[in-house]
Amino acid sequence: MAKMWAGRTSGETDRIADDFNSSIRFDSRMYRQDILGSIAHAAMLARRGIIGEGEGETLIAGLQGILADLESGALAFDMSCEDIHMFVEQELTNRIGDTGKRLHTARSRNDQVALDLRMYLRDEIGEIQPAICSLIEALCSRAAEYRATIMPGYTHLQRAQPITFGHHLMAYAMMLLRDRDRLADCCARMNGGSPIGCCALAGTTYDTDRRGEAADLGFSDICRNSLDGVSDRDFCLELMSDLSILMMHLSRFSEELILWSSWEFKFIELPEAYTTGSSIMPQKKNPDMAELIRGKTGRVYGDLMALLTTLKGLPLAYNKDMQEDKEAVFDAVDTVKMCLFVMTPMIAGMKANADRMKQAAQGGFINATDLADYLVKKGMPFRSAYKISGELVALCLREGKVLETLPLATYKTFSDLFEEDLYTDIDLTTCVEKRISEGGTSIASVDAQIAYVKEQLG
Repeated sequence: MAKMWAGRTSGETDRIADDFNSSIRFDSRMYRQDILGSIAHAAMLARRGIIGEGEGETLIAGLQGILADLESGALAFDMSCEDIHMFVEQELTNRIGDTGKRLHTARSRNDQVALDLRMYLRDEIGEIQPAICSLIEALCSRAAEYRATIMPGYTHLQRAQPITFGHHLMAYAMMLLRDRDRLADCCARMNGGSPIGCCALAGTTYDTDRRGEAADLGFSDICRNSLDGVSDRDFCLELMSDLSILMMHLSRFSEELILWSSWEFKFIELPEAYTTGSSIMPQKKNPDMAELIRGKTGRVYGDLMALLTTLKGLPLAYNKDMQEDKEAVFDAVDTVKMCLFVMTPMIAGMKANADRMKQAAQGGFINATDLADYLVKKGMPFRSAYKISGELVALCLREGKVLETLPLATYKTFSDLFEEDLYTDIDLTTCVEKRISEGGTSIASVDAQIAYVKEQLG
């Protein structure tokens, strides 16, 4: 196609250079935002008398027709166009004649692409947030079902203290709640600065209404400096940072799902729809979806680092390097959405092996702290109680016993403070239910956590 920027130069570029320079193969996904932005711009130009009222109506009708045809499939993208902006303007001019050439008055592709990208990512956040909420709801449902299912809690991947599976799942619900809130904060900042009207870098000589145009497009404010307005990609970086944190949470959870579903743990069973088999080992049930989520975390991190590196040496204002923002941020958004769409039904269909979890909890002497606390409540200093508890664990290991099955007579050889009530105190259910502090692992606390999260979700 003829280059709309031809004039100072002939507009003739090498075919390979054209392909290298073109962005329509990936920025065409912003067609809706580009057209809606152009409709608002045409309305503003007509409202301010920069173009005639009839011309504004013709522009808007033409743009609406293009949008309808693209969404119905009646119109296909022309991949010979340099970008989505040029495609829309070319198609508009083909349909309505020279009036279409008036649309670009008082704007540049620099502020236009900055606008489109903010609007597009704002819409994408609007899709990611409900997906996060759906996963949180699945976690709350599983947590309610397994609120009394005892399992070992870990530090250093060593069995530490008894908790419930419901408590463990709610830890991830809390992380995801923060992820949702971070995205809301990101969206508010993204929405707080409309770049349209900044033009190429210095603003325009036309008497435009930037604030009115911004309001028409759902922005709460305008970019206050035109140089910053066209060169700012902080909103991309902030979104990708938030998505990287979200993926880190999904990856940590995936790692635990992978461990828990192994024969070594056998704590859970993942739904068959979200596992695969082996080509030569018929006994295998591989947690491939969880592994892919864990792997794709690095991909999102890479997208963030790629854009940070692209931007780090750019002088003001716009530079063509900034075209590299889209593929990175689009990939991060697409990856996160797919991971959430897979993770949610996988968790909804997950089953816990309560007997195996409790067996692991019993075998790990994770009630040793409660044994020491029992002696402390009887008057023994904690350090002395700690030492005796450790010696009792060592004895159990030598004799193949657990604390719950060790005879009282044996306990009394270590301290006369031990009585029959110690067995109640070191029972794993008691150990869990004694954790009455807010946010702890007791059933009542888990119920309160679920209620809190559901309230936050509205």
